[in-house]
Amino acid sequence: MFSQTVDQDIQLALVQPSFAPRYVELVNAHFDYLSQWLAWPPHCNTESDFLNFIRRSLQDYAEGKSMVCAIFYQGIHVGNCSFNSINHNLKTVDIGYWLAADYQGKGIITRVCSHLIRIAFEQLEMEKVVIAAAVENLASRLVAERLGMTLESVISRNENLNGRILSHAIYALHRQPVNTEFQSKLVQERT
Repeated sequence: MFSQTVDQDIQLALVQPSFAPRYVELVNAHFDYLSQWLAWPPHCNTESDFLNFIRRSLQDYAEGKSMVCAIFYQGIHVGNCSFNSINHNLKTVDIGYWLAADYQGKGIITRVCSHLIRIAFEQLEMEKVVIAAAVENLASRLVAERLGMTLESVISRNENLNGRILSHAIYALHRQPVNTEFQSKLVQERT
């Protein structure tokens, strides 16, 4: 099983079937909080649902399409992080994550994402890492900004979150610097 130590408090482990009961506990305990920004909680909340999710995730990992990990904080499973997609042709990964409400404000996600960025650049040899967050999701946007990511664009009406239409702020970090003057003009034109 793939596992990584992020720091003295945080470990990541590739999802496995034995995690399904804990995922059910987390979604039941934090349903309202998770449903603010994630579409899946109303549709994935049983052990069977999570077992199917884990099987698909492991298949996609084996095919090099994604990587989904459980986040452990001081030995307790508290959330999830992933490369939602790994595009080998474009050398780009998209990071996704969620964390139980009780563990917010400890810097866990920022540290996890920093670790994932290192994996993307150093092990997977990617050129670009992306985080997409709902424009109104200030906590996730601050994570991207703390990581030194640049706001590349805002995509309007990009997600139907169980009846709520959301626009997404797209943040990116490049292995090599890009023409930031051109990029800044694009962002200003779109916002």
